[in-house]
Amino acid sequence: MMATIQREAQLLDINLDARQLTAFENYYRLLIEANKRANLTTITDYKHVQTRHFLDSLICASVLTPPMLSNSKVIDVGTGAGFPGLPIKIAFPDLQLTLLEATAKKTQFLDNVVKVLDLDRVRVITGRAEEVAHNPVEREKYDLVMARAVAKLPILVELCLPFCAVGGLLLAHKGQAVEKEITDAEHAIKILGGRLRETIQVGNGNLLILEKLQESPPQYPRRSGIPTKRPL
Repeated sequence: MMATIQREAQLLDINLDARQLTAFENYYRLLIEANKRANLTTITDYKHVQTRHFLDSLICASVLTPPMLSNSKVIDVGTGAGFPGLPIKIAFPDLQLTLLEATAKKTQFLDNVVKVLDLDRVRVITGRAEEVAHNPVEREKYDLVMARAVAKLPILVELCLPFCAVGGLLLAHKGQAVEKEITDAEHAIKILGGRLRETIQVGNGNLLILEKLQESPPQYPRRSGIPTKRPL
């Protein structure tokens, strides 16, 4: 049962107990069942879901310090079927997790997963980052902001950094060819009050760690569609 993720997680110094492995097993079952009705993922093979969804998500957590993984407030922006947020929550249950997703069918799936897996301190929000980031309840309230395969870095920075508290981190999981994206995003990172702290090569991609140095200007993110059409 979930032998692949158990073995590979140990290589990341993440030890999963029987209850957590059962949670991953049930998550897989719910994902495949719901995928028949909603377009959640093109990856459905048992082993590939473990490696390309669950393990890739845990890789994001492997670069963080233990204090960051204990009782921190985390938001996963554009989470889709719950990646990377839910696998990280299963592995590190003390986290306070918010899952943000614009598609209602996907958030219905996420609500069901949270209920079936009996995960506490998990909120699911249906909405666009461009709008939710202007809500005072959500803006600059998170210690850690995560995003995986959401958008090009200049766009991602505008959508995500406003959620990040000053002193917090934005963790972006990107592909191999990341140098041009970093260069293109330098202006956006500066405007939104951040700096690129570190780039870590992992597997077939890169993890970019950005630090929030000062508050983001109140006009950002711009209204829906503008960040994509006219990146900073």
